[in-house]
Amino acid sequence: MIEQYVLDLHEVDETQVAVVGGKGAHLGGLSLIEGIRVPGGFCVTTDAFRRIMAEAPSIDDRLEQLSRLNPDDREAIRTLSAQIRRTIEGIAIPGDLAAAITRALAKLGEQAAYAVRSSATAEDLPTASFAGQQDTYLNVVGPTAILQHVSRCWASLFTERAVTYRQRNGIDHRTVHMAVVVQQMVFPHAAGILFTADPVTGNRRVATVDAGFGLGEALVSGLVNPDVFTVRDGEVVAKAIAAKQRAIHALPAGGTQEVAIDSQRQEQPALTDAQVVRLVQLGRRIEAHFGRPQDIEWCLVDDGFQIVQSRPVTTLFPIPETGDQENHVYVSVGHGQMMTDPMKPLGLSVWQLTAMVAMHEAGGRLFVDVTRRLASPASRAGLLDVMGRGDPLVRDALETVLDRDDFVPALPDAGPGGPPASGASAPIETDPAIVTGLIERSQVSIAALERDIRTKTGPALFDFLLEAFEEHKRVLTEPLNLQAIMAGMEATWWLNDKLQEWLGEKNAADTLTLSAPDNVTSQMGLALLDVADVIRPHPEVVAYLQGVEDEGFLDELAKLAGGTEARDAIEAYLDRYGMRCVGEIDITRPRWRERPTTLVPVILDNVRNFEPGAAERRFEQGRQKAQKKEQDVLSRLRALPDGDQKADEAKRMIDRVRTFIGYREYPKYGIVSRYFVYKQALLEEAERLVQANVLPEKEDIFYLTFHELHDVVRSNQVDDQLIQQRKDAFRSYHALTPPRVLTSDGEAVTGAYRRDDVPAGALIGLPVSAGTIEGRARVILDMAEADLEAGDILVTTFTDPSWSPLFVRIAGLVTEVGGLMTHGAVIAREYGLPAVVGVEQATRLIRDGQRIRVHGTDGYVEILP
Repeated sequence: MIEQYVLDLHEVDETQVAVVGGKGAHLGGLSLIEGIRVPGGFCVTTDAFRRIMAEAPSIDDRLEQLSRLNPDDREAIRTLSAQIRRTIEGIAIPGDLAAAITRALAKLGEQAAYAVRSSATAEDLPTASFAGQQDTYLNVVGPTAILQHVSRCWASLFTERAVTYRQRNGIDHRTVHMAVVVQQMVFPHAAGILFTADPVTGNRRVATVDAGFGLGEALVSGLVNPDVFTVRDGEVVAKAIAAKQRAIHALPAGGTQEVAIDSQRQEQPALTDAQVVRLVQLGRRIEAHFGRPQDIEWCLVDDGFQIVQSRPVTTLFPIPETGDQENHVYVSVGHGQMMTDPMKPLGLSVWQLTAMVAMHEAGGRLFVDVTRRLASPASRAGLLDVMGRGDPLVRDALETVLDRDDFVPALPDAGPGGPPASGASAPIETDPAIVTGLIERSQVSIAALERDIRTKTGPALFDFLLEAFEEHKRVLTEPLNLQAIMAGMEATWWLNDKLQEWLGEKNAADTLTLSAPDNVTSQMGLALLDVADVIRPHPEVVAYLQGVEDEGFLDELAKLAGGTEARDAIEAYLDRYGMRCVGEIDITRPRWRERPTTLVPVILDNVRNFEPGAAERRFEQGRQKAQKKEQDVLSRLRALPDGDQKADEAKRMIDRVRTFIGYREYPKYGIVSRYFVYKQALLEEAERLVQANVLPEKEDIFYLTFHELHDVVRSNQVDDQLIQQRKDAFRSYHALTPPRVLTSDGEAVTGAYRRDDVPAGALIGLPVSAGTIEGRARVILDMAEADLEAGDILVTTFTDPSWSPLFVRIAGLVTEVGGLMTHGAVIAREYGLPAVVGVEQATRLIRDGQRIRVHGTDGYVEILP
């Protein structure tokens, strides 16, 4: 293959990132768009860079050293990267390569001024912009200076910031190559940046323009505050004109300098409104070409705009695809399910196929379209009430959207108005036999699934699973199941509302629900205390478990004194709860049965922190506390006017809440039990595909949807490229924060707590479990790394049922995500832990080890001095 060292910008497009880097490829693509002017120039290709790197074999060893460094070891990175840069800049450019560059210069004008710009192959990509990681040199004049600055651009691949960025993003330094763009300088009247979507809210219909006088470097470097224009639907809807005291101008002999701006001009707009609108029109054309919102650098020269760079905006949350032009409002499923991490494609599709409502995917997360329910006044009231009781931030976000003129069209009332907001109209009897019957029916259905799936393989397995998914939905949507769930929640709401009204007591139901029967999630936490009781008397087992790393440790246990009993206790626990794990709504997540080592640190902490019999004592203490609270509430009610009637009503509701609130956790347990059966069958199918050399590894099936996997099993063929693209996309989704509410314009609507009853500086959230507690905050993002002591307060992004074994040894809970009836809240109440959820950015604002006070009754957290 003949090496090409130089290509004109018009010879390249965005498909040639490997040849001319991200910036060069985008500039080439830009130059092909009708009506878009790009300053002329050429690219020094990655072939040239590889030729230079080959001139210094010692660089390979240094790159090897660099890749082994910790991204936080700044001193070592600084030293090693500086050595590599000096080596590259010291390499003389070979004669044929220098001649190719000077020939290209001669065509454009040797003594003209140029911008010499780095263009790395991992830059301006859909998933990582790498903005500002490499160097640009402006107003470079003459062939000698151009060649020198090309060398500097090559070396800038190894600036400290670029190296650290790659280390943090898991990108191998040896896979990234540097091209260089040499482009004619333009000497603009004004320059700046255009975002074709609002970079703060994500709204795709809103564009923002930053503008200043002179070269755009003044804005990029932060030398001046820009004028900021906001454009929506072709008109300027807001603008803020800054006092622009300085600008950067080019010097005739090369280089740039800062200049002061004449005082009369400082507060003049850098662009007229008409120019701003015209610029945004050009931006929309560029956006349409690249197929996604763009961050565009522009220059105004003689009343015409020239585009000097365009890169994708990588921080925007994607929008669900609908195929229509209608307005849509989406609510996050993850915030309700306590799992806002991205899910893999198989996990997304299985959840969609087994969910009770249609769900839309975006950014590796799922959303429910609530537009129609918002559009009808009757269903709107029910939706807002249920959302508000669950998560006030979602309700406020929805109300914010409704306040916008005509975004949600008004429809006539139709369909149900959502679940009733109070327990006044009780649809089922308060009968514990209802819960017992529902649990038994679920267990029978799961046993039948386990029995019948054993004989199914190949395409027949997928046909069977599609039927199983229908049974799955039938169990979930059985009227009695939904009535039992709602009965517990409605009774909770009724008690909280009425006891506050009658007795002035907030969240009284929190104590009344302590140690409620049939709560499978709280039982799971207590059962691990019982496992610790079996292990505690055997020091050899405890010592062995402290060093466990291998998942086969259970087989080894039997060789130790007391090991058989320990193994049997853990096995029995896994038989009951082994299908659970963090992020369990994603079928692809490793379950405890698959990775039992996950439980070992929790078991050891229980051995260390608790006395024998702790589980039974904890449960009994909670039950007695609830009983005492019931007696206290009823006697106070009887002392009121109409007291006997109020006490009788309250007693009925207390019995009701204790009958049904524990069942609230069971349907999720049933779902996850089924998921593990589905997963094991699909992984056996994946093993057959690996044996047949269709797939390199079993876990690759996680990057296919259920229907795509069905096709692979039928055809014995797989698109390797698709799987790789899905892996790259999944990695990129981790950097995105899913919004509670998202519109079809791409706007992320966060919602706010409208409260003025909290102390200044306190962090506001939703009160979900009453009481006040002070203690040491432990900010924990991964359950496996939890190192908790009695009295600690757990601060984390979200908790799902898998976290409940930790709840037995904490004193309080603070989460960023959650609602009144989400799992963390239910279990906090079960265990009597003061808890505040929905505290925005709690894991950033509270530092690990700080003392905090959690006001679980009033819904706020104070950081103590």
